Amino acid sequence: MLEAPSTLGLATDGVERLSDRLLDLGLADRIHARRAGRLAVPPKEPTPDPEIGTLNARAIAAWSPKLADAVEAVLDAGEFPVVLGGEGASMDLAFVTGYGPLLLTDMEGRGPLVRPEDAVAFAYRDHKDQEEYGSQPLPNGLNAIDLPAVRTMGIEAAARESVDHLTREELDGFFIHLDADCLDDVVMPAVDFRIPGGLSRDELGLALRVALASGEAVGIEITIYNPRLDEDGSAGRGLADVLAAALGTAAP
Repeated sequence: MLEAPSTLGLATDGVERLSDRLLDLGLADRIHARRAGRLAVPPKEPTPDPEIGTLNARAIAAWSPKLADAVEAVLDAGEFPVVLGGEGASMDLAFVTGYGPLLLTDMEGRGPLVRPEDAVAFAYRDHKDQEEYGSQPLPNGLNAIDLPAVRTMGIEAAARESVDHLTREELDGFFIHLDADCLDDVVMPAVDFRIPGGLSRDELGLALRVALASGEAVGIEITIYNPRLDEDGSAGRGLADVLAAALGTAAP
């Protein structure tokens, strides 16, 4: 279990306490995970980079390879990394597939890190926000199953279709990025940008178990949950329960 408490992609604070809260709830012990360390995060600026238009772009570009090295060390040890954020630099899927400023999409000359056709966007529901803020559409070729499609297909069928796409013969495993705000706003209000609806805890747990049971998942990162906004602690407890149940029974 690796702690990566970055808030570099956000103007707000609180998500840096995600790992503290989940560890206090016993997540590492519940899944029998080794504590692999906590990465130091550079200080952040409150306004976007004037040349790039992204918050703390240069700090993100300098820090991300350090996170990659830490994850690589866990993988090289033959272990399954569970990375606790932090936030996801706002546009993580865009950056990793090569969409955005070169500083963030071609780190160390390695970009894009993932071909769009080798990624899946699952159960997203921010269509209106994408339109309002002028976000680019998802790349052509990216397998996208939004929340209405998940509802139509059923959570297990949708998860299996996604896993089938990610376990094609030419691929060598897949990494799971889990934003806590994929959960229904009713049970996960402790996020900085709230959107009505979302997956139930049972649905998320089932999707994770399907992905992990494939044997091809090589790691997972959890982001976005903000303990500062979790007034009664129930959101964190529910998230920890889902993760413990899935990672404790199905993870490699």
